[in-house]
Amino acid sequence: MEQQSPHSCHIRYIILWSGGKTTSRDEPWTCKKCTLVNYSTAMACVVCGGSKLKSISSIEDMTLRKGEFWTCSHCTLKNSLHLPVCSACKSHRQPQLSIAMEAVRERPDGQSYEEQDAAAAAVGGGVGVGGGGGGSGASVHQTSASEVKAPTALNLPLASVALPMPLLQIPTTSAAGLRGSRSPSPRMQPLPSLQQPQQRSSSSSGAVPKRHSTGGSIVPRNISIAGLASYNLQQGQGVGSASVVSASGVVVSSNSSSSSSSSSSSKKWQCPACTYDNCAASVVCEICSSPRGLASVVLGEALARKSIRVALTPADIRQESKLMENLRQLEETEALTKWQNIIQYCRDNSELFVDDSFPPAPKSLYYNPAGGAAEGNPVVQWRRPHEINCDGGAYPPWAVFRTPLPSDICQGVLGNCWLLSALAVLAEREDLVKEVLVTKEICGQGAYQVRLCKDGKWTTVLVDDLLPCDKRGHLVYSQAKRKQLWVPLIEKAVAKIHGCYEALVSGRAIEGLATLTGAPCESIPLQASSLPMPSEDELDKDLIWAQLLSSRCVRFLMGASCGGGNMKVDEEEYQQKGLRPRHAYSVLDVKDIQGHRLLKLRNPWGHYSWRGDWSDDSTLWTDDLRDALMPHGASEGVFWISFEDVLNYFDCIDICKVRSGWNEVRLQGTLQPLCSISCVLLTVLEPTEAEFTLFQEGQRNSEKSQRSQLDLCVVIFRTRSPAAPEIGRLVEHSKRQVRGFVGCHKMLERDIYLLVCLAFNHWHTGIEDPHQYPQCILAIHSSKRLLVEQISPSPHLLADAIISLTLTKGQRHEGREGMTAYYLTKASGWAGLVVMVENRHENKWIHVKCDCQESYNVVSTRGELKTVDSVPPLQRQVIIVLTQLEGSGGFSIAHRLTHRLANSRGLHDWGPPGATHCPPIENVHGLHAPRLIT
Repeated sequence: MEQQSPHSCHIRYIILWSGGKTTSRDEPWTCKKCTLVNYSTAMACVVCGGSKLKSISSIEDMTLRKGEFWTCSHCTLKNSLHLPVCSACKSHRQPQLSIAMEAVRERPDGQSYEEQDAAAAAVGGGVGVGGGGGGSGASVHQTSASEVKAPTALNLPLASVALPMPLLQIPTTSAAGLRGSRSPSPRMQPLPSLQQPQQRSSSSSGAVPKRHSTGGSIVPRNISIAGLASYNLQQGQGVGSASVVSASGVVVSSNSSSSSSSSSSSKKWQCPACTYDNCAASVVCEICSSPRGLASVVLGEALARKSIRVALTPADIRQESKLMENLRQLEETEALTKWQNIIQYCRDNSELFVDDSFPPAPKSLYYNPAGGAAEGNPVVQWRRPHEINCDGGAYPPWAVFRTPLPSDICQGVLGNCWLLSALAVLAEREDLVKEVLVTKEICGQGAYQVRLCKDGKWTTVLVDDLLPCDKRGHLVYSQAKRKQLWVPLIEKAVAKIHGCYEALVSGRAIEGLATLTGAPCESIPLQASSLPMPSEDELDKDLIWAQLLSSRCVRFLMGASCGGGNMKVDEEEYQQKGLRPRHAYSVLDVKDIQGHRLLKLRNPWGHYSWRGDWSDDSTLWTDDLRDALMPHGASEGVFWISFEDVLNYFDCIDICKVRSGWNEVRLQGTLQPLCSISCVLLTVLEPTEAEFTLFQEGQRNSEKSQRSQLDLCVVIFRTRSPAAPEIGRLVEHSKRQVRGFVGCHKMLERDIYLLVCLAFNHWHTGIEDPHQYPQCILAIHSSKRLLVEQISPSPHLLADAIISLTLTKGQRHEGREGMTAYYLTKASGWAGLVVMVENRHENKWIHVKCDCQESYNVVSTRGELKTVDSVPPLQRQVIIVLTQLEGSGGFSIAHRLTHRLANSRGLHDWGPPGATHCPPIENVHGLHAPRLIT
């Protein structure tokens, strides 16, 4: 029984009379609530009822709250942190022996206010020695609140970690005996405590205990190396001995003195995945079929994470989102220094700047310079602005900007209308165009800087002003009217980051908007055939209209794609209506007026205006509507069109969510095959609106143009402990698509969240070199400040994430009593299929045969399209994940699920002798291992 002192369990008040002296009864007093001066005889304020006692005294609350006390290891009394000795038993405080969670004051984001002292750090790996009575020779303390998390990239391969001296040494003769009993619910079990574990005797019958069964402590799923050491030592009492070497080199040993049944327990080994005690002769777990060697893998990963935690401080691994304006100014200041050095060098040497990394040569024009020249290269020379021939002659002089307008943009021979359309949308806001050009004035030395966001990462691109021209000295590629340089300079900078001008051929306007602004972008499909989540219902037109109205209200940039995507286009019909198919229009306004839903569009090229309903000469216009919507008359290339006609002739509307006063943070990571999961711990300090965008490497670079795009998905979960994050309730997720980037939007409350980034279709492509692993960028934009931390995930966090997502968003199918199958399909926003099976039987296995061999343009995480698995009792398993292989082509999925009950784990006539999974799951264990129902 824990003892409590009066000051630790009750509120005690100390009244300090103001002024250090007793107030006279005859003196008036001032109310602290309303500042009214009251008569001395009044015991409460006559206006607000405020207490006289509270107004003339200060009250100090002496309650010891969480994080403000330390617990005595002898009498368990909670003492104030400033007391060096216990108030009850007078024992001295021993921080190295009581590394408890209460001893660390925590902020809401999980960081401690106080650093542990050197003695605590030596034992902070989770090992402590307590000289208690009874039959226990050693007791171990373990905490997760004071551990420092690994500051890895989003997914850090273990091979790149230099491991320190082994933190745990387990005798091989009794390693299995150091395990305790199992529990069917690891999430609900506490960490190993200081009490002696209960002794039990059990036979390895293979049956799973009932859910009400009790037993000793188990290994938590996300246990650190400290917890594993603590667990092994604690369960090893009475069985041989164990020694632990802490991070500081202190050796802590324990010798058994109790006489338990060591002979029987030493013949077993405990599965680190499901904690079941297996016979020593078993090479795989009898319950979940995890290989016996998995224990060393779990231990190795824990060692790696622990070594990184010891090596780095929290300041090195935690980042804070910053105002986008401040980040831009900081980057522009750094870029300005580099630019000034170049300018000074050119002046000192009387030279003009020539960019040798993107030289005026054929290799800057084509992937294959020799082939491009042979096909008739229109570029025969590179000229600087003052050397270029223009229709207007020498007047006016060249300028970077001259009030940029969408109608200034002229496309050249290059098929890069996706970029120029985005540039035209951007030109609706002059301030946004000028943010792209860091160098805003003509530079006599010919050096310019352009700020772009390539694949989610900001970069300042340095280019010269040598531009491709034909034999007459005219610009070959894009240009701007009125002798402005902003269009050709931006085009050249984008060509440079992608390798050459040819790399800019074909694309989507939303890619251009993301590159030019770095803001979150969203594409709203207007055709049912383009929906990522087709259903029996057609488009939700009211929802789309509401999105357009709200986006216009907050001044988001919008562009409408005419006749693109999968639409069947009748060229003649589009021309009759005054539209240009496969062309992007700027959305200038959205109005719901007098029962009419109208959009105001601009053709960037300034001609070809709409000739249908609500065109300039339409009879639908009334005097009132014309005065309200066209007060200055019609403009060339600008027209109004009904929302219904937009749905008929346009395939999507791209929205670029440019905002001011928002914060951003960008994290780079790796999507490693066979274990592609990148994790970020997100701490929200106050309610905030947030946008999450996951980018992958672009496909325009010549070296990687043959690699298929990945299927991307970002999922957000709540999590409880920042020290050992686990999958909690699903908060939000993006669509899973084979695109350059995916994203989602959510209002977040003050809490801790776990962001999981996923990709699957490259798992079995044979990529073995870590340098070839695909890279990704996670961009987080928020209205309030956030804290982010990249963490190394636990071995089974991927399986837990997919199971949670499937349970929440998947389709449920009751196959038989005690068995449920869940499916994530295209209807759930998943570009492929996920099959997950739940076995609620307490002592029966379920054999599941999944046949997807009639599918096409998909790839399986199991490496095969036909699988057979034995799902253990009271467990769930992700059977298969199918992924769209090529984003440009369609795909089809057909699956057939067959299942049966079994009294043992073997597949019998459904698989090879002794097999429980076919194909085996050893190399994909993190996703397909069975997980306990919790």
